[in-house]
Amino acid sequence: MRANTVQPFLFTMSLEPTPSFTIQQLSATDDVLMNALLDVFGEAFEDAETYSAHRPRPAYLRQLLASDAFIALVAVEGSQVVGGLAAYELKKFEQERSEIYIYDLAVATGQRRRGVATGLIRELQRIGGERGAYVLFVQADLPDEPAIALYAGLGVREDVLHFDLPVRAR
Repeated sequence: MRANTVQPFLFTMSLEPTPSFTIQQLSATDDVLMNALLDVFGEAFEDAETYSAHRPRPAYLRQLLASDAFIALVAVEGSQVVGGLAAYELKKFEQERSEIYIYDLAVATGQRRRGVATGLIRELQRIGGERGAYVLFVQADLPDEPAIALYAGLGVREDVLHFDLPVRAR
């Protein structure tokens, strides 16, 4: 006769608090949330002039948010936008695939170190997978050590040079 064996019960307890924010992809009707995201960008980047002085018209924002090439995500806590990102899907020409460029990502000053940025990137990774993208990529400025640490923890660092080339008038 075989003795009864006791199956061990594993209980894990996380010391990490459950996030109290939700992440949402913006659609063409989410102009209020998009404007709140622009406020977060202006505050986080200490550049309110760029993000507030010449806000796009509502029709422009609706068209942008409706575009398949633009992705905007916000992290919302209660009714407050606490972070977000703006990204572009770039359709490739050499193969039928795309890559996604994170253009801006910011978290409100008082909301940092809570997993908001990581949550936003994870949601963009999920969206990228659904769209058949093969990679997400993002730039970080050398003095921005927190951003570099975040991205290094989620992906592979490539050292490249970035050049801004002026447009030519017609």
